[in-house]
Amino acid sequence: MELKDLFVKGEYFPLTDHEERIDRYKRNDKLAKGNHVDIFKESLKKNDMYISANFAGLITRKSADFLFGENPIISSGKSEKSKEQLALDRITQSNNMNRLNYQQALKAATVGDAFYKIRYGTEYNGAFPEQFDPKRIIIEAVDPTKVYPQTSPFDKSKIVVYHIAEAVQVDGKRDDWTLYVESHHANKIVYRQFELTVFRTDRYGNVELFKIGDEIPSAYEEEITGVPVPLVVHVPNYTDGIEWQGQDDISEHLSLFDEINNRLSQIGGILDKHADPAIAVPTGLLQEDGEGNTYFQVAVNKVFEVMGKEDIIPQYITNSNPQLDQAFKELEMLLEFLLSTTEIPAVAIGLKDSGTSGNSGLSIKWRMNSLLAKINRKRQFFEDGLKRVYMVAQMLEAYANPAIVDYEMVVPQIKFNDGLPQDDTEIANRMAIRTNGSQTLSQKTALMIMDGLTEEQAQAEIDRINEEKEQAMQMVAEPSVFNEDGEESAAELPEDSKDNKQKQDEGKEDEE
Repeated sequence: MELKDLFVKGEYFPLTDHEERIDRYKRNDKLAKGNHVDIFKESLKKNDMYISANFAGLITRKSADFLFGENPIISSGKSEKSKEQLALDRITQSNNMNRLNYQQALKAATVGDAFYKIRYGTEYNGAFPEQFDPKRIIIEAVDPTKVYPQTSPFDKSKIVVYHIAEAVQVDGKRDDWTLYVESHHANKIVYRQFELTVFRTDRYGNVELFKIGDEIPSAYEEEITGVPVPLVVHVPNYTDGIEWQGQDDISEHLSLFDEINNRLSQIGGILDKHADPAIAVPTGLLQEDGEGNTYFQVAVNKVFEVMGKEDIIPQYITNSNPQLDQAFKELEMLLEFLLSTTEIPAVAIGLKDSGTSGNSGLSIKWRMNSLLAKINRKRQFFEDGLKRVYMVAQMLEAYANPAIVDYEMVVPQIKFNDGLPQDDTEIANRMAIRTNGSQTLSQKTALMIMDGLTEEQAQAEIDRINEEKEQAMQMVAEPSVFNEDGEESAAELPEDSKDNKQKQDEGKEDEE
């Protein structure tokens, strides 16, 4: 199947079909980092001072915290010491996958898409000696603004080629740019370079749009990967399956973010004016000039004069309190709408009835139900994506360095945690009920659930428990604590017991 070449002379870069997507990425990234001034410029003009609350950043972090705040278990489905499990553990640890997954979850929540790239080589491309930076499987994140997926002509949700493109300034020259393109196909990577011409800049001179020129033939290169799929894996935040693009957690709430910031700014402005208000005083209290006229400047003195000393008591002129009350009520309502539409309960961010003292783990879990449902939705896409990442990593390692591959390729099993604190007492009680009486749960499974152990670790713990039981039983039946006649040795009895025994023996002799 012949695909259309996206990078041709005369085309614009960023590519026209992807410009809206990339603009959305950049906008959401600013919002998540708290830079709201550049986004909500109209609200900035309406207020003397601008106050913003970074709920966008809070929403994205909360999703990542519950998704990868606790490390998932990557299992081969075999024993803990099996070659397959050791290989998965090595890939996970050498690439800091736990941290990388958290960063990718944060990026997916912000822009809607996350991209993993798998390669074999050194992390720093030869900058360090090989003993410090050996060749290995490397899994890394790719900036979504640099990725241009190309879909199948028959299904817009299926990506067949991943193009990673970036404009690079040549030798620091202002108008000399080169476009580097790295295209990931099934079984190969194609490297290309193009000349670029600056087409449009902003008022600060930053380039906004390029025009693609001639391709540089000497830069063309193909690399065989030995893997029947591209070495880039896309993980959407969540998607409806119609297009490849994922839906982020920010875009649909822009108007609420804007209005919350606007309301906070207006309340802040009113309170600032209340802090230094003007005052109204009776007539005759102000100084007079040579012609007998009172003189004052309202803007400077903030004093007004009223007619008649009996007409008014001196008082500050302020806006009415009911207006402020309405503003706070509207702000509270906006926050409720935002939390409802983002599926984040108030208890998750410490608002309202957020105390959990005296509540069971199950009670807390029910109150977090909407957020947990949201995380479960995201987890399905990350589970599929991570399985694909580990599969590609195993296939690439088998092709790039078969000498060290002594394991069979496996599809990993990924076990996620729900991100909630564990109520050990409640779990222990539940396991005690289920493992006693009419047993429906094995001791091994109970240990795996309660302590988060693998099957091998749980079996080792059961073996240690049984061993300790046998030792305790042997100590109870140890003959050294009894004499041959089954009577306790007097040498091992306390002094009081010895005296009592002696008196009993003397009594027996007198009877005889």
